[in-house]
Amino acid sequence: MVGPAGEQVGEVRVEDALRLAEEAELDLVEVAPGANPPVARLMDYGKYKYEANLKAREARKNQANTVQKEIRMGLKIDTHDYDTKRRNVEKFLSGGDKVKVIIRFRGREQSRPEMGVRLLNRMAEDVAEFGFVESHPRQDGRNMVMVFGPHKKKAQAMAEARKRKTDAEKAEARGKDEQSETATPDDTGAQS
Repeated sequence: MVGPAGEQVGEVRVEDALRLAEEAELDLVEVAPGANPPVARLMDYGKYKYEANLKAREARKNQANTVQKEIRMGLKIDTHDYDTKRRNVEKFLSGGDKVKVIIRFRGREQSRPEMGVRLLNRMAEDVAEFGFVESHPRQDGRNMVMVFGPHKKKAQAMAEARKRKTDAEKAEARGKDEQSETATPDDTGAQS
């Protein structure tokens, strides 16, 4: 038997262990039933379950699945459209997601794959501070594909976003407090 503070009590009969648990107002929990003799522990089982649930929730909060986002564009993309696609790639990469950029070739464009490589390399240079090239341009039928990976892990990006959000909320609360301190009550002297 193991005591409430983790100390070894030794081999104890079941009746004595139950009596000790009742006196200490704790639960007798069988920890290792397969051991010879079986191991039991004195603990507050409700508190143990609550703490285990908190740990599991915290682990789930810090765990994040990386998603692969997809951006599609044509070979004859306009500069404004290209800038919009680039900003989306940067947003996805800074959020910790992978990005797959696909260029569609139409008709005679298929005979000029070097133009697609040039466009994808331009995208790689433009988003270099947010991510790295995970797979270089490769032809896939009528498409050319390139995959970017983020510099930050998804969990790290989410933690930073949560921190920015709480900092913004704190700054907003400070601003409201300062406004209420500078506002003066109505000094008209009228009493009702």
